[in-house]
Parts: sequence; C-alpha cells; structure tokens
Amino acid sequence: MSYVLIIGAKSDIAKEVARTYAKNGYNLYLAARKCEELEDLKQDIEVRSSVSVELKEFDITAYDTHKDFYDNLSEKPLGVIVVSGYMVDQRIAQNNWNESLQTINVNYTGAVSILNIVANDFENERRGFIVGVSSVAGDRGRKANYIYGSAKAAFSSYLSGLRNRLFESGVHVLTVKPGFVDTKMTENLDLPEKLTAQPTDVANDIYNAQQSGRNILYTKSIWMLVMLIIKNIPEFIFKKMSI
Repeated sequence: MSYVLIIGAKSDIAKEVARTYAKNGYNLYLAARKCEELEDLKQDIEVRSSVSVELKEFDITAYDTHKDFYDNLSEKPLGVIVVSGYMVDQRIAQNNWNESLQTINVNYTGAVSILNIVANDFENERRGFIVGVSSVAGDRGRKANYIYGSAKAAFSSYLSGLRNRLFESGVHVLTVKPGFVDTKMTENLDLPEKLTAQPTDVANDIYNAQQSGRNILYTKSIWMLVMLIIKNIPEFIFKKMSI
C-alpha cells in the first residue's frame, strides 16, 4: 500500500490520524521534531495494523531543510497531511514577538514551505492528495485569538488557492477546520462539551472526507453553522462583542 506522510505527527490529532490511515492499510511516514518520541506509537501501529511506519526528523520552521527532506524519502507519498500547530494565549502572543512569529511560522509559513514542494511533485505526477488542518479560528478574527486565527486564515486561503491550482492535475486538496478539540493544546481551556470533539472523531472525519473528495471539512459539523452565524454578524456589532 502507498505511504501517507503526516507532518506534525506528535500532536494528539495527528496520532489518531496515523492510527486511522494505518487501520485502512496505508504505510506511514511520521514526521516531527524529536521523532524518536514516537517510537512507542510506531511499534503499536505496526503490531495492530501490519503496515510499515517510518519516523522522520522534521522541523516545519527549518525551511532550508524541507526540499532535501522530501527528496530523500525512499518512496514518495500518495498523500500528505499537515497537522502542525502552535497556539499560546493571545495576551502572551501580542506582547511577545517571538511567540507571535512562532505562531505564524508553525501554522502558516512552514506549512507553505513544505506544501509548495509537495504540490510541485504531485502536479507533475498528476496524482495524490493534500490535507491541511486549519481551524475555525481563521474564519473571522476575534480578540481572543486573532494572532493564531490570522495564521490559520492565511493557511485556509493558501489551501483554497492550491485546490484551485491542482484540480486539473487530479490532485485533491482538503481543508480541515476543527472547532474545539480535547487535546493537550486545549487542556487548560474550559470547553463546552457539545462543541468539543475528541481526536479520534476528528481523525475519522478527516479520513472519510479525504476518501470522499470533500473540499472543506468542519469538525464537529455543527461548527459550520456556528461560524456561518459568526461570519455574518455586522462588523459594527461584532467589534463590541466578546466571543
């Protein structure tokens, strides 16, 4: 079976995505910084799903390494899934430029760097799929997380353009917009239960959406309605709100 490359493979969502694709017969490249920390996951997946799992050292902000990284894969992947994410409290980000820059680089600039390389290869080969995990935070800037949200907005826009470009080449591009997800990144937040997904559910949604050729996935699906409402609040009202 073909390989799927998962970028940012140490996140809770990425681990469940890896399990889901392995369960469906795909071999995996799991790429992350300090990838040796994924050894237990690798062994567990190989035992449970009888697929090949390779750990790959990868820093999404080390742009000058990205081409060599991709060129040196022993077998080019059928699909690439970018799950990398970085989020700190808005108050920290707005008062610390290094945190702002890290938020932008992990959530947008680094993803663009590696996906430009992937897209060129897939376009030439006229095959493959790309999945980018963005966020509902990118649908409208809010004072609670606008630095993180602006990076995700840029990533969503990039994926939209990439989808437009690659359509004629038969390359599928899926934009994933999770709402609240119960992960380590959100463990200190008081999240509403009915709007909060589990990583396993998000992974299953991603797999099913990619396999069916969806363009945009909100997960949980209720977030499509929530964001439709939020996006249509008039600006003169919205700027006074705390949501």
